[in-house]
Order: sequence, then structure tokens, then C-alpha cells
Amino acid sequence: MAFIVETFGRLRLADAEGNDIAFPEKGLLLIAYLLTLDKNAAHRTMAADFLWGNEDKAVSLSNLRKTISRIKARQDQLGAQFLIFTDTAVSLDPASLTADFTDLPLPGDAMPRLAKLTKAMSHPFLGQVNCQSGVFETWQKDQIYRHSGLLQDALKAVSLPVESTEDWEILRKAGLLVFRDEPKDSDILRLLLEIFDAQEEVDYIRDYIERRKSSISRGLEAVAPNGTNGQHKVEARPVAANDGIDALPLNKIGRPAIPRLVLLPPRNLSSNPQSILIAASLIEDITIGFCAFNSLQVIAPHSAVQIGHQNEDQSAFFERHSVNYVLDTQITGFDEVKLFAQLIFFDDNQIVWAERFSLSQADLLRDRRVISRRVALSVSSEIERHEATRSYLELNPAAYHQYLVGKQYLGRLTLPNLRRARKEMRAALKATPDFAPALSSTARTYSKEWLLTARGDMELLKSAEEFATKSIEARNDLADGYREFGVAKLLQGAFDESAEAMEVAETLSPHYADVIADHADTLVHCSRPGMALQKIERAIELNPLSPDPYLWTAAGANYALGEFSASLDYISQMSDPSLADRLAAASWAMLGNKDKARVLVRRVREANPNFDVDKWLSAVPSKEQWHKDLYREGLKKAGF
Repeated sequence: MAFIVETFGRLRLADAEGNDIAFPEKGLLLIAYLLTLDKNAAHRTMAADFLWGNEDKAVSLSNLRKTISRIKARQDQLGAQFLIFTDTAVSLDPASLTADFTDLPLPGDAMPRLAKLTKAMSHPFLGQVNCQSGVFETWQKDQIYRHSGLLQDALKAVSLPVESTEDWEILRKAGLLVFRDEPKDSDILRLLLEIFDAQEEVDYIRDYIERRKSSISRGLEAVAPNGTNGQHKVEARPVAANDGIDALPLNKIGRPAIPRLVLLPPRNLSSNPQSILIAASLIEDITIGFCAFNSLQVIAPHSAVQIGHQNEDQSAFFERHSVNYVLDTQITGFDEVKLFAQLIFFDDNQIVWAERFSLSQADLLRDRRVISRRVALSVSSEIERHEATRSYLELNPAAYHQYLVGKQYLGRLTLPNLRRARKEMRAALKATPDFAPALSSTARTYSKEWLLTARGDMELLKSAEEFATKSIEARNDLADGYREFGVAKLLQGAFDESAEAMEVAETLSPHYADVIADHADTLVHCSRPGMALQKIERAIELNPLSPDPYLWTAAGANYALGEFSASLDYISQMSDPSLADRLAAASWAMLGNKDKARVLVRRVREANPNFDVDKWLSAVPSKEQWHKDLYREGLKKAGF
């Protein structure tokens, strides 16, 4: 008799006709787990950890023995031996059954592959299984992440447009499934716009984003203590007609009723001199495209081109004409020429969006209008979102000024600068006690001090958590409060709470490089360095002149992946590499260069004579023991 294990929707064993076959749930989970392992086998201890967790190994092993008895009895009744048990191991006979998730990466045509993936992933993977093990939860998330990647690859492989109504329906369903899993991925959004290619569908996607954010804001009890909902309302800005700077008096002072954008002419950093003419024409198209939006004003192209060639006067021009947003563009590449665009919030020099577009002749001739619309839609949406969260910042100009001064100190990670930043933030809070950005920044000074001093002082982390909580209570629609709450919880070892907070923060600000970087750091400590490296590379792309914490996080992710040379390369790019001396020493030691490792050990000892490896590692959070053991191995080899 042929058997199949179904994992999408409810977990069950079925025969060839699709009839339910009774089988212990833990046995089916074990089958699914073993199917993903090399040689389809695991030690009994691993199996027990997977099914029940590893807090009490004796209890887990006892539970496993009882489960094995039930599985053996049921297999004897069925006359099948799916699982094979020895005194030390559990193995699977893969020829005895099939599973619906093992053959998802099918070869062949893209559309049949996409249809199968879409049908499977319309139901949650093991969504109703009763298993509380942390090992299971991590494995389940990894499998879901893998399935999502397969779906994205299949979707991108389909040639557009498609002709049949059936294929179109598959594309629609697949696109929405991908968007559900990756709502912040700009590549996915771009693909969806191309699939739907209709304004009503674009509006639907934008409405979905807003509904998702509203849903998250309503469900923040899991993250925000006391289930607080913010005390402040963001009032809608008045809508005005779009106009160019040429129609405005040059001495106009003060912030306009709606935000003002300038698109600077592109700079050519490529080897193709002709590309600058193509890109300049494209930027003009994009500028004109903004006429479709009545939620912002755009500087006319003539003025933008003039100011684009006067770097020394740009800031004065932006201030004089109340420019809030700058779209800066560059032509990059050699064999493949691309346009790099980044949207900068001028008031505090924050990058809120960035993307690259191909400028190859074939792509541009085919996609010029599409690229123009994509940039206009993305930038307009980001400005609308960004403005909604910033409308209250200017209520107290003195407090805002002190906050900006403090932010400058906070950008340079030394203890004196952290304390100067805290002093400025306290001054801002004295004027406006519920000023959320100052509250979250104060929280950051405490968590960063905890990291730099390496003393494991829990009072610093409690202070960080307290100020982050106050920031969330003051404004639950801003990302920074959740970001700092996540950092504080991470450093206290509360991995799940930290991950939840970081997910909320990144959803609220999907192009905020600092938030993405801290989310990456959280993933490093959650012992998921592969995903962490993807996120930190995205943050570095958004903020190419990367601050030291970005590079430090990238170095830590590479170390956990065993890429010690890459770790050292990132550390060498830091403006102050001494911040990562411990990590650098461990990396050199793991590469076998003990001389360089010892030099760094001496430097750490000079800065912190009482540094103790075991005490430090007990304080530094790592979700998985292998991760902590790898760091300990490097530090011990280095001579700590």
C-alpha cells in the first residue's frame, strides 16, 4: 500500500486514495523531520529534543521511549516500517512513503512548478500541530522560509505576460502568497506591480500594507507592556495641488502644508558615458510622473538640474525652499549599468528608501514607463508613510534640536559620546517628557553602554527597557521604540520577545536601515546567522557609508557561519575596529594566526583588565549552545 504524509494544512497520513490512516502525531512529526536530514537519521537524543525540547533530557527520553512503543505497534498493524529504531538512533526508510513537501522544487516548466507550490502553500505548513519544542519551532520556521524562497524563485521564473485565465489566476494567488510572507521586499513589490499591472491592483496592495500595519498596531499587547495604545493622534495633512518650485516665491519661509521633494540629476559612476543621458531623461520622466500625486510638491526639473551641479549650495537651497525629501541618483556598474536611487529625509539626513534599476538598453526600452511608475509610486508611498509618523516632531523646536544634537553623539560609539547623547536626550525630555524619539534614543544609550563596558550590568538593560517602553507608550506607530525594546530584551536573553518587537519595528519602517541592522543583530543572537547576513547586507545597501555597528553585526554573522576571513574583512572596515577586538581575536585564532590574536588580547586586557570569558559569555545572549561554544572556542584559542 502506498502512503503519503501531508504537512500543508493538517498533518496526516493518507493512503493512495486519500483516505486518513491513523498514526501517532509525534511519529508523523518525526517522519517529516527525518526527511529533511542527511541520511534520514538522527540520534535518539536529537529526536527527543525535537519533539519535547531539551530542558529535562531524562523526561524527554522517557517520552520518546513511550512514543516509540506506540509507533512500533501501529506500524505492525499497518504492515509497514516507516521508522526504524535502534538503541541509539532513529532512522527513516524513505522508500516506504512520500511527503508533500519533499518534491516541491520540481524541475521542468515554471508554470506547473508554480501551480504546485501555490496549491501547497495556500495552507500553513504544520500549522495545527501541538508541539511546544523550541527546536521544532526553529525547524518549522526554517522550512517555511525555504518554501517561501522556492515560491519566489518559481514566480520570478514565469515569463510575463501569460495568456490563459487559469495561468493568470495562479499568478495572482502566488503573488499574494509571496507578498504575505515578504511584504517589505522591494523586489517582490516590483514583481507584483508587473504581474498585476493595473492601478486598482496597485491600490489593493497599498491598502493591504496599511491594513497590515493597522492590525499590527492593534495587536501589540504581545510586545508593548500593559497593552498601551499611544496617547497621540496623527492628524491628516491638508491636500493641495502639485506645483513646481518655479511657481513659488524664492523667499518663502517655513514648512509647506505638504512635503516637498527634489529629484537631483544622476551622477555617472559607471564606465558608460552614454548612460548618463539615458538616466537623466529617465529622471525627468519620473519627475513628471509625480504630477499624478497630490500628496507632495516636486521641485521643477529646471531648478533641480541647476542645484544638482552646485554641491556647496545644496543645503542652503533645500533649507531656503523648505525641501524635505531629496531623491539622490547615481549610475553604477561596468558590464551591467544600473541606476541607484535613494530617498533621503533632509531634516535629519535619514535614508528612508533605496533601490537599483537596470539601465541596459533592452530593459530600458521595454520598461522605461514601468520604472518611472515604480519609482514614483514607491517614493510617494514612502513619503506619505514617513510624514504620518513625523507630524508631531516640530511641536517643540527646542526639544527637537537637542534630540538632533544627541543623535550626532549617539552615532559614534564611545562611552563619553554615549553619556553626552544621554545628557542631550534628558534635556529634550525635560522640555517634552513624552517625546518618543528622545525616549527611544535614551534607551539606546543604556544598551550600548552595556555592550561597551562588558560588565553584564543588568541595571543598564532594565533602564533601556524602561525608556523603550515609555517610547512605545508615547507613540505606538513609530519603529524606534520597538527597536530599542527588542534590543533590551535580546540582551536579557528574551529571544522571542525581541524577535516580535523587531518584526513590528521593521514592518512600521521597512526601509529604515538602522532598524533592519538591529533586526539582523537580533537574528545573529538568535543563532540564525544566514538570515542575519541577508538583512545586514540590505541595511548596508540602504546606508552604504555604514556605521560601525552594521559592520560589527556583519562580522558576527560571518563568524557564526565559520567565515572567519570575511568577519575580519568587515571589522577592518570599521572606523574604530577596537570595538570588535574580542571578535577579531577569536577570528584570527580560528584561522590559526595566534600572534595577531594575542596582540588583540593584550589590547582588550589593557582596556578591561577584569575581562573574563565565561562571565562575558554568560551575559551575552545566544539562543543555541553551538553558537556560544564556537565563540568560546575562538576566545580560548586566542588566549583569553
